[in-house]
Amino acid sequence: MRKTKIVVGLSLLTVVFGLGMAAGIGMDYAKAAPAESPRIYELRTYTTNDGKLDDLHARFSNHTNRLFVKSGMTLIGYWTPADADTADNTLVYLIAHEDADGAKASWRAFGTDPDWQKAYADSRKDGPLVKNITSQFLVPTDYSPLR
Repeated sequence: MRKTKIVVGLSLLTVVFGLGMAAGIGMDYAKAAPAESPRIYELRTYTTNDGKLDDLHARFSNHTNRLFVKSGMTLIGYWTPADADTADNTLVYLIAHEDADGAKASWRAFGTDPDWQKAYADSRKDGPLVKNITSQFLVPTDYSPLR
């Protein structure tokens, strides 16, 4: 009787394990979707002048994002640091471009857009918002889900 219980238990365990394996066939969790284009990402960090982060958020929310899209950029995400030392003066964001040439063309279109020039000038009436900008272009790895 005990031997029968062990055999039945192992058989059930084998069936359950086999079903779990069958359900996972064809699922490659470590592989990202194939790249559709030579997309390039741009990570930008803005450090604002004292007390100007809210004004920068307003400029992005009310003007910049719409003009980025109009200029051919893809918005990925915007963040402020969790670190208290930089949370009140730093904006970090990630955008995507079709490729390096597309990035140049998008930035050129954005910089010469009359709507951007007006929004930029209006936002600086009480002084410049940003004291430093860093930009880094990134190419996704072959295992990155953002490709």
